[in-house]
Amino acid sequence: MARVNPLRAHWTLDPEIRFLNHGSFGACPKPVLARQQELRAELEREPVRFLARELEGRVDAARAVLAPFLGARVEDIVPVSNATTGVNAVLRSLHFEKGDEILLTSQGYNACRNTADLVAEASGARVVVAPVPFPLHSSAEVLAAVFAAVTPRTRLALLDHVTSPTGLVLPIVELVRGLRERGVETLVDGAHAPGMLALDLAALDPAYYTGNLHKWVCAPKGAAFLYVRRELQRAIRPTVISHGANSPRTDRSRFQLEFDFIGTDDPTAFLCVPECLRFLGGLFPGGWDELRRRNRELALRGRASLSAALGVSAPAPESMIGTLVSLPLPPGKASARPDAFAIDPLQRALFDTHRIEVPVFPFPAPPGRLLRISAQIYNEVAEYEALAGALRAEL
Repeated sequence: MARVNPLRAHWTLDPEIRFLNHGSFGACPKPVLARQQELRAELEREPVRFLARELEGRVDAARAVLAPFLGARVEDIVPVSNATTGVNAVLRSLHFEKGDEILLTSQGYNACRNTADLVAEASGARVVVAPVPFPLHSSAEVLAAVFAAVTPRTRLALLDHVTSPTGLVLPIVELVRGLRERGVETLVDGAHAPGMLALDLAALDPAYYTGNLHKWVCAPKGAAFLYVRRELQRAIRPTVISHGANSPRTDRSRFQLEFDFIGTDDPTAFLCVPECLRFLGGLFPGGWDELRRRNRELALRGRASLSAALGVSAPAPESMIGTLVSLPLPPGKASARPDAFAIDPLQRALFDTHRIEVPVFPFPAPPGRLLRISAQIYNEVAEYEALAGALRAEL
């Protein structure tokens, strides 16, 4: 491989692979992994002390650092293992009636669509999908598609802050506000947003918001959060009911009592979040703002290289790009598996022949497909240029 970005030394990534898929599962820096190992050692030295006597205070301390980063009150956020778990907790806590509608978009995350389908089937509600185009020219097309799908039976909108297959930053402020004006509350699937975008959940004021911390915050796997607006918290229950359900305590909310402990588990991923915020926020003089800016600029430069190689126009305006970029590819096989874990032959060739880890998605369904790149601070322009060359060779 060519020259490696020196910042990559902070990660344990395989030096023989160009890793352009941070968006799928993230990658955790060495100092954070070291902190997790310290915490795990403490846990195993005295499990009862750690889990029964100290864990609540440790979770509170981590939450106190995380909340300002999210622009949220500490009382309004709880740990969950991933954003899909957060979506499940909300959807499976709400009471839907026959004929109610749950509004999604055509670019929503498959796992969350499955949850909405399950809840709708059990209650007699139905899932309505707003067809958001891709490629598109402006965020106004998103607003028009979503608002046109609202009816008097729309109970809840489940919307991505950043879409997984297409990498679009949706106009979430306008969506949440416009839906509320129409009498509809919003559950925001912010799986990719923390660390990619500056968040101010208090100003956004959605009913519910969940986000991963293992992606762009680079926490260990299993760190995420759920935000619920204060007056709605008593109705939202974790997917696993544990000791908090009948606790007589009144010194904290039922919301936190139930979510903060859901049984014996390894809580160290969430407890590492302060170290993540400290380490990544200290890489550049401008802190997190500079890191986010650099990653976005890198994503746009990578998009330019790949657009030229593929001979396609940018499928979305720069204003809708964060640190994920998706580009249309020539059609694949009509018989390709459309599920989340299928490996497209092109993706396999890019990895096996060119040592490039990058996803190829069926979208909106086979034979249509997309290539998606990620830009994290350990990447550099030469890696996207190498991908462009590999695409020319393979296609």
